Formats: sequence, C-alpha cells, structure tokens
Amino acid sequence: MVDIDPDQLPEGAQKRAQVTSMFDAIAPRYDLVNRIMTFGLDVRWRRATVRRLGLAPGSTIVDLACGTGDFCRDLDRAALHPVGMDLSMGMLREARTDAPLVNADVLSLPLPDGGVDGVTCGFALRNFVELHGFFDELARVVRPGGRIALLEVAEPTNRALRRGHGIYFGSVVPFIGGVLSDRTAYQYLPKSVAYLPAAPVLEAAIAEAGFTPVEHTRLSGGIAQLFLATRR
Repeated sequence: MVDIDPDQLPEGAQKRAQVTSMFDAIAPRYDLVNRIMTFGLDVRWRRATVRRLGLAPGSTIVDLACGTGDFCRDLDRAALHPVGMDLSMGMLREARTDAPLVNADVLSLPLPDGGVDGVTCGFALRNFVELHGFFDELARVVRPGGRIALLEVAEPTNRALRRGHGIYFGSVVPFIGGVLSDRTAYQYLPKSVAYLPAAPVLEAAIAEAGFTPVEHTRLSGGIAQLFLATRR
C-alpha cells in the first residue's frame, strides 16, 4: 500500500520521499497500467517526442525520471545513445532497457557542465520538488545547441473534452490502478496535475533558464503536451 494521502498534496522533502516511495511500490505493474489507461497513446507520444528531438544519430541523450526505460528504448531505436536516470530504485529494478541506468536526483545530476547533447523527460514534471531548479540543472548539463523534450499530461481546452477527460482521469484511472496496482497511488497521480503550472508559465521558466525558442504542442486533443527547446 502506498503511504501517500491523495487529498493532501505533499511539498518539499516530504513530497520527494513520498513520491519516490510511491513509484517504488507501483513499479512492477507501472507499464501495464500506463498502456491500459492511455489506450497505448503513451507509446505514440514518446515516439513522436523522439522524432521531434531532432538530434543526430549517436547523440547522448539523458532520459530523466526514466522509469522502466520506455523512452530509453525509443531513443535507442532512433540510433541515439540513451542514459536513464531515476530517483526510484524500484523503477530502475523493473527497467527493460540495455541503456546505462543511474539512481539520481534531477536537481543534482551526476553530469559535467555541457556534458550531454539532449534530455528527454516523460510525465514527471509534476512530481519534481522544484521546477526552476530543474530547468537550471538542464541548462547546466545540456551543451549549447543541445535539445530538451519534456512530455507531460494536460487538460483539453475544449470544454466538453475537458469534462470527459476529468471524469476519466479522476474516476476511471484510479479504478484501473486499484484493480491492477495500488488505488491510492492512482488517486494521487490525477490530483498531482495541480502541481503543474500553466503552459505559458512553464515556457517562460524554460526560456529564462537558457533555452530558446521554446515550442509548446498539444497532443491527442490536448490530453498531453510537449515542450521542445534548444540550449542557447
């Protein structure tokens, strides 16, 4: 059972500890639940992200909050050189990838300045303790001209779609998670969207950290979103 209260979103060190523990617990069935609750769209989103990253074959790409290695496998298929990093040891133990894997905090990456060509990150921004520090750390480790691609959930702008999505994300997803994994965790995950700033705020923070231009794209009717940017 996940020790996290979905009705009281944690902050700071408490958030770091509880979210890490939650992902450790749900790691064994994380991929299965993702495929079912997104109807396989998460696979399409990641592959589109890798295509739009636009870096040359052989480029070194760090996938942050890599989980079980989905992005790493797609990066490898694109002839890129992925390295996965995650704070959850449970996720790393369940990883299905040949890429090197590192247990690391996104706010203090074990990488040299300008040491990588690019970064990917999927569905994790809302789980980080501090986004400005995260974007600053990306600017530190990505070389000038390197690229970042940050994939996240979103809410549709269309009112009817937003209502249907809210019901699905808020009720159906926790039910599926409860049957296949841990209900408390999948009650928390939809509510964790509250941590996520609006897209223009995120774009401004990414630009302020040293990336330009910042491109924001909504995917699949607005239920997911992608931020792409180049290191100045």
